Amino acid sequence: MPVRFVALETLLVRRLQADGRDANAQMPERHVSPGRGVPCRHCLRPVAAGEPFLLLSHRPFPSPQPYAEQGPIFLHADACARHVPGAEVPAMLASERYLVRGYGADDRIVYGSGQIVPTAQIVAAAEAMFADPRLAYIHVRSAANNCFQCRLERAA
Repeated sequence: MPVRFVALETLLVRRLQADGRDANAQMPERHVSPGRGVPCRHCLRPVAAGEPFLLLSHRPFPSPQPYAEQGPIFLHADACARHVPGAEVPAMLASERYLVRGYGADDRIVYGSGQIVPTAQIVAAAEAMFADPRLAYIHVRSAANNCFQCRLERAA
């Protein structure tokens, strides 16, 4: 089952970049990238050293509910092009391993689907996970901090 990595929607990102409120109804914080550890969830690339970025709280689910996790993410402070969905592991996934976890069409965790995998094995793990018809999509999350990175979907 081929997969594709999907970034945050441009409309949402542009609203946040234009001083929109985050999931906590707060203004995003503005910082300057040190050059490491600042992955943009829109272009799915690292924010380069010296570039401004936003730190904000995000809930990658359509509405609040018990499984709708919320946490910190980074975005370029200035407009960047949205990552074109595809099967190649995005440049921003630079850690050794990530948590991949499946969610159902109801946006709730599918129990037993979560696993920590080496970065190079994310695609293979997701392809195997999508054999489970209960999974509507998969989140790629930080293995150390559980921060949302991006979404994986079945490729059309």
